[in-house]
Amino acid sequence: MVKLSVIVPFYNVRTYAPDTLRSLRRNTRGDFEFLLVDDCSTDGTREILERAAPGIPGARLIARERNGGLATARNTGLDAARGRYIAFLDGDDWLAPGHFERLLAALEELGCDFVRTDHVQCTARSRTVRRVPVGRRGEVLSPREVILPADRATAVDYPFAWAGMYHRRLLERGLLRFTDGLRTAEDRPWIWRLHRDADSCAVIGELGVFYRRGVASSLTQIGDIRQLDFIPAFDQVLAETAADHESARLLPKAVRTYCAVIAHHLGSVERFEPAVARELRTLSAAALRRMPQGVLNDVLDALDSERALRLRRLRRRHSLTAREATAR
Repeated sequence: MVKLSVIVPFYNVRTYAPDTLRSLRRNTRGDFEFLLVDDCSTDGTREILERAAPGIPGARLIARERNGGLATARNTGLDAARGRYIAFLDGDDWLAPGHFERLLAALEELGCDFVRTDHVQCTARSRTVRRVPVGRRGEVLSPREVILPADRATAVDYPFAWAGMYHRRLLERGLLRFTDGLRTAEDRPWIWRLHRDADSCAVIGELGVFYRRGVASSLTQIGDIRQLDFIPAFDQVLAETAADHESARLLPKAVRTYCAVIAHHLGSVERFEPAVARELRTLSAAALRRMPQGVLNDVLDALDSERALRLRRLRRRHSLTAREATAR
């Protein structure tokens, strides 16, 4: 019987994959399986996986025939997973020895749907501990209750799928799958759905995941059109939250987070290709118009002046342009 399935997507991470694979070897157990999903790499990553997989007990290589992005690659792993519990790791990150065993022990002891854990962010030689923004540790909580408050960082602002472990019943309820085709922000609808619809969770302080930032091939570092997938991702968050029975309570948080991400991208617009920067402004203005306007006005009033001014200017400028186009 497989106790734990670990899903590890890889795409063009030849430089980093050996570290990831070494860390998996230090996390093996007789009832663990490791699903190595190659998302049609073109840089030799697949060949590294083919050589390494036989030396990792429980490893299975799943080679996709077409690149689908991180969300689709994770779903490919979920389709193949046989474990009672599910965990994730990205193909350019790594683990401390025994990390999954400690996480599994905590989840089984607590008996909840999922646990979330802190991680270490690695940028070049710098190491920074990033903590789940939930104060209560080691006790079973309501996932819905740690979505709020709207004006502070909360559990849904810590969307990393690999920073936790999940019971299979969540997969069977459809709560662990990602939206196919999203190339960035794929974890935003995922984390919101998890916290709205799961029954129980806990936060523990296990520091066993090392998250590599500043990787040149990472989509967070690339200013092309794929970055704009945050817009359909957050549109999905808003639509699903608006349909929730507590939409009036939860929507201010969803709108505020969406606005914060738009403002962040507008504040670093120079890193985008010129055509993408124009598209960012156009799509972001349209997103502001789609938001519930009363909630949006309250959010803008509560934001800091710099971000609020940036968003109001965008909203006003594109509203005028739209009216002028209609008049013509």
